[in-house]
Amino acid sequence: MGKVSDVIDARLLELGIKGSKMCDDLGISRSTLTELRKGRASTLKAERAVQIAEYLGLSVEQLLGNEEKPAPESRNGLSIKEQKDIAKKVDAFMASLENEKDLMFDGDPASDEALEDLRRAITVGYEMARIKNREKYNPYKNKK
Repeated sequence: MGKVSDVIDARLLELGIKGSKMCDDLGISRSTLTELRKGRASTLKAERAVQIAEYLGLSVEQLLGNEEKPAPESRNGLSIKEQKDIAKKVDAFMASLENEKDLMFDGDPASDEALEDLRRAITVGYEMARIKNREKYNPYKNKK
């Protein structure tokens, strides 16, 4: 495994995200990640590196293995633990929705794309609530 893929895989594990989901969210082919993992590719194009680094909450230098420590917080100011907690809550919520099998939009069953959009919206909602609660219940620690 190449160094870039080690950093990506470690960060995905920390965040509780699958590599295939990252690729789908970013609109990149899964083979990009596979080629890195198998050592058939060792670098990324600059724009792709920026895209992946931002998604993972890392700097490009960290992604490329030039810095040892992962970023303690993502762009939205949530810690890794908070991101994991939110991911678990969203997964549980989506699982309960999918178990219902009656989720409809305008009389049609929800498509995979609609479910993924719903997942993103719920994630954003949880993130915003976490940030607001942090400010409300601990205003002195989290002053702006």
